[in-house]
Amino acid sequence: MKAIVLTELDAFCDALWLEDGLVPSSLESYRRDLTQFALWLKTRHATLLTADAVAVQAFLAERTLQQGIAARSLARQLTALRRYYRWLVRQGLRTDDPTLNIEAPRLPRLLPKNLSEAEVEALLAAPDTATAQGLRDRAMLEVLYACGLRVTELVSLPFAAVQMQQGVVRVMGKGRKERLVPMGEEALDWLTRYNKEARGALLNGKVSDALFVTARAALMTRQAFWYRIKHHAAVAAIRTPISPHTLRHAFATHLLNHGADLRAVQMLLGHADISTTQIYTFVARERLKRLHAAHHPRG
Repeated sequence: MKAIVLTELDAFCDALWLEDGLVPSSLESYRRDLTQFALWLKTRHATLLTADAVAVQAFLAERTLQQGIAARSLARQLTALRRYYRWLVRQGLRTDDPTLNIEAPRLPRLLPKNLSEAEVEALLAAPDTATAQGLRDRAMLEVLYACGLRVTELVSLPFAAVQMQQGVVRVMGKGRKERLVPMGEEALDWLTRYNKEARGALLNGKVSDALFVTARAALMTRQAFWYRIKHHAAVAAIRTPISPHTLRHAFATHLLNHGADLRAVQMLLGHADISTTQIYTFVARERLKRLHAAHHPRG
């Protein structure tokens, strides 16, 4: 039976990849959650194919009570189970979905950590642009903030994705969905400088299709860029915990603070559902409350 389960999991993960274009790390997360449930079922002489709603609820309850799993992790695992059983029903391997009436745990609203506009300016000015590496970092930070890209989208940009004359960048987002994002003059100027003064020096005679390259003429990784941002944040004396995604949050929040339409921000971020974008309206609202409390005579 174990071999059958593995085959079904493989087929399910293949379907996720084909339908949603999920990255390997997301597929591995689904596989891990389902394998954990399958092993739990095995100790109770059941399988993924035979599990009922009682088994699903017992598994989730045990995870909560005995292992102290956080609500967010529990919700993610329930999502994996739901998608798997819906897929089994579609494939005709089950006639029912045992997760159908199971409620997801309520999650606290977590507002994304954000930077003020002054902090963003300090971060952007931190790299030493007298060096090829510093000029590259400045261009990357400028493009990241100007376009609100995900870090994976940024580091994987091919050189051909940037249309300098139009001032836009062609981005391949989640699910292989493509979008055009304007860069703005400041980011475009720094990107032009990087291409003219630094990219060739970093490549040192080698050839690469990547827009942003390392001193070894290799593609910049997400981890490497994360370390670069941490370094520049320290130089800028920014105490707020920061990651590449923080600039994406700042991009969205600052646009809304300056009157941008929520639908436009959704399109620029590449969000499939506007409910994902709406979190930034709460960030902007909290900022307005703090400003009111600090400056209004009756705050």
